[in-house]
Amino acid sequence: MPVDHAMVWGKRERQELADEGGSADSDVPSKRERDGAVSKIVFECITCGTAFSQSSDLTAHMRIHTGDRSYACINCCQAFSTSGSLTRHMRCHTGDRPYVCTTCGQAFSESGNLATHMRTHSGNRPYACITCGQAFLRSGHLTHHMRTHSGDRPYACTTCGQAFSQSSNLTTHMRTHSGDRPYACTTCGQAFFRSSHLTHHMRTHSGDRPYACTTCGQAFSTSSNLTRHCAKVHALEHE
Repeated sequence: MPVDHAMVWGKRERQELADEGGSADSDVPSKRERDGAVSKIVFECITCGTAFSQSSDLTAHMRIHTGDRSYACINCCQAFSTSGSLTRHMRCHTGDRPYVCTTCGQAFSESGNLATHMRTHSGNRPYACITCGQAFLRSGHLTHHMRTHSGDRPYACTTCGQAFSQSSNLTTHMRTHSGDRPYACTTCGQAFFRSSHLTHHMRTHSGDRPYACTTCGQAFSTSSNLTRHCAKVHALEHE
């Protein structure tokens, strides 16, 4: 609902008018005062109280409450509450990436993703943990990290009740119940629950061993194998 701030005239506003040669004694705003307050009109959501400076923004916001999704994708039928959201979504079909990093040339479909990427160049990590001080590029990463302190596990499996701190971990866990293995090797067809397991498996075909021991130079296909090697071989050498 619109709230006309011309009708809510406080002491500070009257004093500012007096400083400019107007009358600060009247409790009723003059026409000049009312005309000057037109720009202060706000549009407030009657459901949650969020205020907007433009009625069009309030209209778009109200769709959150009504569930109205008038903007539908002609390719996959996914629907959105705003035209801007549909425009961003369409880029996943067209491959359009209009936001380009001026440092390395990497391109993105959304301006927010470019802004986050730029922090990899600047080193800026604006989201810091108030408990341990560790800082992150993304607010979502900080949210996940804070659960290591709070122990919060908001994502629970509806089948067995096991809970997780991240939704992606729950998604992976659910595959143990469904048997879904979406990551398949293009060489031998073996399939895996996790993309990282496929990455490790592919090294059995390529022979890639990216994890090298800094003591003896022996290389391994996984970081865990390198860790075991250092613990068993080199730890004994120092005993």
